[in-house]
Amino acid sequence: MTRGLLACGIVAGPLFATVFTVAGAVRPGYLPLRHPVSSLALTGAGWNQTANFLVAGALLVAFAVGVRRLLGRSSGAGVKPWPLGAAGVGLLGAGLFPTDPVSGYPPGTPDELVYTPAGALHDAASMLFFLGLPLACLAFALWFARGRRWVLGAYSVLSAVLFLGLFLLAGLGFSQAPELVELGGLYQRLSLVVGLAWTTVLALVLLRGDGEP
Repeated sequence: MTRGLLACGIVAGPLFATVFTVAGAVRPGYLPLRHPVSSLALTGAGWNQTANFLVAGALLVAFAVGVRRLLGRSSGAGVKPWPLGAAGVGLLGAGLFPTDPVSGYPPGTPDELVYTPAGALHDAASMLFFLGLPLACLAFALWFARGRRWVLGAYSVLSAVLFLGLFLLAGLGFSQAPELVELGGLYQRLSLVVGLAWTTVLALVLLRGDGEP
């Protein structure tokens, strides 16, 4: 069971990225470079991105449970699954509560974000993901460093830094910063790919090892 739960961490990232990439490429009026991934859940075709949030979130939560089972109560293990679990819960919440229109999508809506209660809940849930994942990267960076696995530790730190940096650039784009508004969607996608690639690598490392740093 533990190995099956860890394997969920391998699947979550590639599945999530594949669905939002394909959906964004074929959606009329949707510009992947400009518009956020969450906007794919709007309009009548939005069910596929909603399902994408829910499935990927469930897979990340399962992965966090697998990490907990693998590491048990070893030194420092208790903190590491929870940021991963929070990231999964964040994706689940993003699927349950639709975002508000921004940057002119769906067509005919204003560029500026105007919050509704559901949209505010969507962003609050998303923050669990966008904060939980880099915290998990940093927690595992320390864990790898204790085991003198310097490459994996450095990769985890770099992933956290890139993830947060790209996320901030995306946020500025969605806030209609003139120099970034046309690339907000690109920066968000790069952030997601960086973070979810790390979860895939982590799952592969844990499946090949024995829970020791």
